[in-house]
Amino acid sequence: MKNILMIGTGGTIASQISGDALSPQLSPDELLALVPAISKLCRVECVSLFNVDSTSMTPAHWVKITQCVKDNYDKYDGFVISHGTDTMAYTAAALSYMIRGSKKPVILTGAQKPIGFDSTDSKINLLDAFTCACSDDMCGVNIVFNGRVILGTRARKTRSKSYAAFSSINYPYIATLQDGVLMQYIKPESSERPEFFTELDTNVGLIKMIPGMDFELLQFLAERKDAVIIEAFGVGGLPSYGDDKFLEIVINAIGKGKVIIMTTQVQNEGSDLAVYNVGHRLKGWRNVLEAYDMTTESALAKIMCILGQTRDSDEIRRAFYEPVAHDILYHCGEQNE
Repeated sequence: MKNILMIGTGGTIASQISGDALSPQLSPDELLALVPAISKLCRVECVSLFNVDSTSMTPAHWVKITQCVKDNYDKYDGFVISHGTDTMAYTAAALSYMIRGSKKPVILTGAQKPIGFDSTDSKINLLDAFTCACSDDMCGVNIVFNGRVILGTRARKTRSKSYAAFSSINYPYIATLQDGVLMQYIKPESSERPEFFTELDTNVGLIKMIPGMDFELLQFLAERKDAVIIEAFGVGGLPSYGDDKFLEIVINAIGKGKVIIMTTQVQNEGSDLAVYNVGHRLKGWRNVLEAYDMTTESALAKIMCILGQTRDSDEIRRAFYEPVAHDILYHCGEQNE
């Protein structure tokens, strides 16, 4: 039997009614006791790092999870992380860059209903997560939820209440599970020894464009952040409302060494700045990067990790366009420019 470490972080799966609302209270050991079938799959040891609603998750928590996996990597065959759903996609993306190339599975799961509820999805999600953690063919960081296995760099929460809470964006599901049977279609990339990164630059901002937006909102972020991700309309671009205020802010920011990442608020198919003039005029600027088919969650986590390692413009550009765990497919040779 394989040895698996379960890392508890809180979330709905571990919640109970406290007063008039739910809050995380159960430990990983208490969760396991409610799913006895897991003991037939593997030997499990547990550690509770913290017990928070995932709305309160921060990059500091990502560092603690990464450090826990690093400290225990040689002792276990795989890892299961119980986590709240609201920010699970951000954590999965971050861990994909912070635990890079793991040949052992690092599985995140959670639930839309607490484990104590009659209608809970907690038990099947936990059992599926441990099934994946015990698989010889599963590796790297993945989310297991509602019978689907999703790459950590491609996951997004797309439903707020339904059991099918997560979707794989611009990439196929890695595997599916039904009645405890794992059917794997794609084997994620891995290496003999993983690389661990715990230095992050968290001074990164994100802004979503809306029609008629005041340019001063972007200016505020650009002046205060080391990098700003702009969720633009459609395939991407900056609006011009009779002037070029937005473009001027971007040019001024990159002149000061800031990084601007252009992405789209459209969920599927990604950005392409080359299509329209509003986007094409951003092409060629050294510190303007395009996310293409990356998720916003991955773009955010990736630039935090990159800026935690280097401030060299050429190295930032190269690292951003270098695929990690299939996070970016369509980058048009940008890294070679």
